Amino acid sequence: MKIKTMAIATILAAGTLAATAQSNFDAKFKEYPTYSGEDLELTVDSKGTHWRLWSPKAQDAIVNIYNQGKGGNPVKTIPMSFHKDNGTWTASVPEQLYGKFYTFQIKFDGKWLNETPGVWAKAVGVNGKRAAIIDFAKTNPEGWENDKGPKVDNFTDVIVYEMHHRDMSMHPSSGITNKGKFLALTEDGTTTPSGEKTGIDHLKELGITHVHILPSYDYNSVDEANLQKNVYNWGYDPQNYNAPEGSYSTNPESPEVRVKEMKEMVKALHDAGIGVIMDVVYNHTAENDGSNFSLTAPGYYYRHREDGSYSDASGCGNETASDLQQMQDYIVNSVKYWADEYHIDGFRFDLMAIHDTETMNRVAKELKEINPSIFVYGEGWTAGDSPLAPERRALKENVSKMENVAVFSDDIRDAVKGHYTDSSDRGFATGKPGLEETVKIGIVAATAHPQVDYSKGNNSKFAYADSPEMIVNYISCHDDLSLTDKLKESMKGEPEENQLAAAKLAQTIIFTSQGTPFMFAGEEVFRNKKGVHNSYNRPDSINAIDWGNKTKYHDQFEYYKGLTALRKAHPAFRMTSAEDIAKNLVFDKIDSSKTPNLISYSLKNHANGDSWKEIKVVFNGASEPQTVKIAKGNWKIVALDGKIDPEGNLGQTKGGMMTLSPYSALILAQE
Repeated sequence: MKIKTMAIATILAAGTLAATAQSNFDAKFKEYPTYSGEDLELTVDSKGTHWRLWSPKAQDAIVNIYNQGKGGNPVKTIPMSFHKDNGTWTASVPEQLYGKFYTFQIKFDGKWLNETPGVWAKAVGVNGKRAAIIDFAKTNPEGWENDKGPKVDNFTDVIVYEMHHRDMSMHPSSGITNKGKFLALTEDGTTTPSGEKTGIDHLKELGITHVHILPSYDYNSVDEANLQKNVYNWGYDPQNYNAPEGSYSTNPESPEVRVKEMKEMVKALHDAGIGVIMDVVYNHTAENDGSNFSLTAPGYYYRHREDGSYSDASGCGNETASDLQQMQDYIVNSVKYWADEYHIDGFRFDLMAIHDTETMNRVAKELKEINPSIFVYGEGWTAGDSPLAPERRALKENVSKMENVAVFSDDIRDAVKGHYTDSSDRGFATGKPGLEETVKIGIVAATAHPQVDYSKGNNSKFAYADSPEMIVNYISCHDDLSLTDKLKESMKGEPEENQLAAAKLAQTIIFTSQGTPFMFAGEEVFRNKKGVHNSYNRPDSINAIDWGNKTKYHDQFEYYKGLTALRKAHPAFRMTSAEDIAKNLVFDKIDSSKTPNLISYSLKNHANGDSWKEIKVVFNGASEPQTVKIAKGNWKIVALDGKIDPEGNLGQTKGGMMTLSPYSALILAQE
């Protein structure tokens, strides 16, 4: 049955709604009984197949059983019984219905709403319109019971590589067979035509510790039944939060295949020593009234404006209400499910500030009980205003109200490369003066430091992080211009060698700063997106990484590889407390009004147990050479003039005056 699209507000008001305060409109939802049992949606056991649907205001509910994932009529319709105390509806049959598909349907305000797989579908048919009944034990790869990701003692030990399934493998130069699929990252020995490593071997060679994979749950925008159309999307349009996306499997028609192949990808990465971070988008749904949330508990899962319309802090048409118990439980239980069933090692929360800090604290706490190495971080902002009080939001400024949760640093991002809203705007690393103090905020991971003046910060005016483990440093990501495109725009007219130098400098600042470094896939081979800012639905010709660049820009790759090796080898770059940073990181006095675009500091006292007694780090973001005074001593040269050697074998110096090339870093070390 089809229901005409209408505002949930209208449905709830049964035709008439006086304008009331948003808090009054949503207050009724707080009175709903809640249920968070592990048997929500579907359970198959020795006694048969059982369903439990949370829908406290439904007038009736049924389960429709199908033989296939799309088309055809129900082979059986099962009435459900209501349990007023917890707002759930249940039904059971004595058979184990493996291989069948099902949907729920509720009667609300006198009308039967559209069929839905429910909000807890863990396996789905093609395009995710029907839930599937499968035996998950049969989807486990060989050795799955012993599979686990890398052990993480501190978040600052993590090096994140953000990638999209298609971007990594679709280009003909990738040498990968299963292009755009989960299985792409299970293929060993893939190379470019010139013999450069690609795929999982490239990741191992680069030395990152974790891949952050753009949304891999079942999303709305790609027609899985017509993959020949080759439609591309990032996947920030959630449909079924707890089932893998079918277009990344070799057979979207098979619910088992997408589950099994995603697990095979995770295991292959784990076997390579690489953790897997899932990008999750619990802040909004792809549809409003047609979402699975709305078709099971109309209105409940979302925040609303005073007139009852959807609030839209996501900029995507709605925002979810993590401050309501059932939604908070849903988010927490969903990430726990991915961590348990798929062995996921971390979660990146899209527009995390739409959620409240209480929810994020629960997320981190309960995930840590499953796996102490799990890393949780997110965007500490919203895309628009929200009814949720600012002091309750998981904003970057509120990160110290959260435990074991980190936020992205837009301070270092915008200061180093130039503001993201203006492609022509330069930053510290490309010659723009006046950004030195904001870069320093990034270097100390937004912690309190006696030599950093937060009043001069461009984005933040106070030290908002209690610990460097709360900060993720990055120069670019899937959003906005890639670093390469940003440099091509802002350094237009300068030779490419200057852009390459600026890219090295920018990433050196990220990798030597306190906090967790994060890089966008392909930047190590000077990847571009042909100048496209928002490439979320653009074709592979825009988004795919041309792995031929690994030969063309091999020097760039080797430099990035050196950065990861340097950071992993030297804990001075990975301090874990604000106190240690304030004590051991000492900035040299430079008058930026007279000598702009020059920052120099030391990591002292064998910081964080480092084998090097002192590390000198100097950044020259100017378009001209600049000279800095180095204390007398026996220094090993680690980085100079666009070259890096993590062992410090580029030569030695006794200190004194040293000159840095334009757009370059100098790193020295004393034993």
